[in-house]
Amino acid sequence: MKTTEPPAPVPASVTKTDRPAGRTDTAPKSEGRVLNVFSHGVLVLWAVMVVLPLLWAVMTSFKDDRSIFSSPWALPDALHFDNWSRAWTEANMSDYFLNTALVVGGSLIGTLVLGSMAAYVLARFDFPGNRFIYYLFIGGMSFPIMLALVPLFYVVNNMGLLNTLHGLILVYIAYSLPFTVFFLTAFFRTLPTSVAEAAFVDGASHTRIFFQIMLPMAKPGLISVGIFNFLGQWNQYMLPTVLNTDPDKRVLTQGLVQLAVSQGYKGDWSGLFAGLVMAMLPVLAAYVVFQRQVVAGLTAGALK
Repeated sequence: MKTTEPPAPVPASVTKTDRPAGRTDTAPKSEGRVLNVFSHGVLVLWAVMVVLPLLWAVMTSFKDDRSIFSSPWALPDALHFDNWSRAWTEANMSDYFLNTALVVGGSLIGTLVLGSMAAYVLARFDFPGNRFIYYLFIGGMSFPIMLALVPLFYVVNNMGLLNTLHGLILVYIAYSLPFTVFFLTAFFRTLPTSVAEAAFVDGASHTRIFFQIMLPMAKPGLISVGIFNFLGQWNQYMLPTVLNTDPDKRVLTQGLVQLAVSQGYKGDWSGLFAGLVMAMLPVLAAYVVFQRQVVAGLTAGALK
């Protein structure tokens, strides 16, 4: 008959006092809190550096010229809305605003339509020269626009498009296509193909699949790249300065520069700040309205 032997003694567990000196449970938490405070501090500092100049410009646009120089950091004693009306009418900001809206609106639509079609083909179809065309678009992103200004001027002039809004629209489209194709090609590759394959089996053409299935699925990416192109085209100054010398067809950036130059003779600084805020408001409004779509479009590829 076998006897039951007593179990071997279990070694005593390591107590808290037996842990190596200098190692505590609160060390990782304290390091995380320090890092969190530091990152939030940097973000707050960056927000202050960005927001304060914008608020100061808006506040200054409601002051008169005397208050701008006598108390630049004080709140306006009264809201001078005549600064905005004067900049809108006398400084021709209304005409500049309309020209900019036509140019940016036309170029943005053309960029998104042509860029999405090219990106879809490059992302979904394999054919000889696919990678070459893709890298050609990427090469266009690295080409400095300053090197192309002189030949671009002669090309546009020979085509009879110099000092025309539609000529500026075509140049904006060509300028924005490389980044648009690069962005949307990566986005189209993340979209599922099962729905498109089912539609193709049912007899849908490639054109119908693209416009009715793939393009609506790519809406977050289109909104994101559209916002980036809108910001770049709205604030573009170098291209219209070279290709659009007609005073009646100036865009907002040219009008602001002309308004700033005229301040040396008239001293209408309040009107200048009012025009500056007018040019700034559409950009801020576009980002505030579509900020969620921009973030969703940037992170969609990583989440799929």
